[in-house]
Amino acid sequence: MSSQDIPEENLPAEQEHAHGAVSVADEKNPFADPGLPPHEHRVQDIDERAAKRSERTVALLFTVSMLATVGFIASYVTIDVAKSIYVFPIGHISALNFALGSCLGLALFCIGAGAVHWARTLMSDVEVADERHPIEATPEVKAKVMADFKEGAKESALGRRKLIRNTMFGALALFPLSGVVLLRDLGPLPGTKLRHTIWSKGKLLVNMNTNEPLRPSDVAVGSLTFVKPEGLEEDDHEFQTEIAKAATMIVRIQPDNIKDKQELEWSYQGIVAYSKICTHVGCPISLYEQQTHHVLCPCHQSTFDLSDGGRVIFGPAGHALPQLRIGVNEEGYLEALGDFEEPVGPAFWERG
Repeated sequence: MSSQDIPEENLPAEQEHAHGAVSVADEKNPFADPGLPPHEHRVQDIDERAAKRSERTVALLFTVSMLATVGFIASYVTIDVAKSIYVFPIGHISALNFALGSCLGLALFCIGAGAVHWARTLMSDVEVADERHPIEATPEVKAKVMADFKEGAKESALGRRKLIRNTMFGALALFPLSGVVLLRDLGPLPGTKLRHTIWSKGKLLVNMNTNEPLRPSDVAVGSLTFVKPEGLEEDDHEFQTEIAKAATMIVRIQPDNIKDKQELEWSYQGIVAYSKICTHVGCPISLYEQQTHHVLCPCHQSTFDLSDGGRVIFGPAGHALPQLRIGVNEEGYLEALGDFEEPVGPAFWERG
């Protein structure tokens, strides 16, 4: 059906536009203005049944977008990341990636296709020529813009085509959930993991070099020894994660040289155990001065006094090294009497 088949009284009223107007060329205006071509009415402008069909098509596209978004979330939750499928001609690919890509692409395509079909079949397609105006808008222009906006909103039939409006809002509201569920890949919440290590009461102090438990007689005055908790092996899957928090150094100081009362109570015969992780940015501390009992971080030269509660005496570190309370078991081996009393490592307090 075309506009030529419809009586004039059934055609939509035309706004006053210069369609097909042709000006005459003269000396001042050497180029003739061809104007705009005559407006051709679409079948949706003349037949309400065709308009309803277009409305249902747009609503269907928005609904399919919503279903695709739900499919994206369901695929993300239910499909095993290790599962693969065969897709011709690509070959074997990840089932999860294929499902996520397909659902996300379909959701975006349907929103775009619905918007395009809506604009091409139901919104006004009358071309409007307007004169250029100064950059600074006058009150009259602002009033005209608002009037044009209201007219455009009216012509879009957003208020009258409730099916399109509701399904469009549903598709646009549901689609961002695809991004929200991806937050799961940030990993589980840390909980209290930053506050604790695998040190616990009764765990032996094992020499990192010999992999053997230590007796007090194995630790000489002025020596520095690195230890790990009993049961933590290098071939364990979580070794690097756990040793990054549990790495500990022990030194032996004459009890008379220990200045901090709590440090003396938590030591055994002058053997003190401190976290090896620098409280600045987490570098492993490895330099020890026997005469001063200072340990130095090689990264940024933070210096700690192991004879005075591990306090910071130089450098950018923010707080003292945490001390591990130790003792001796019935067999004469050094053991931990609990975990560190405060979180080890850098920037914990800044993270809250």
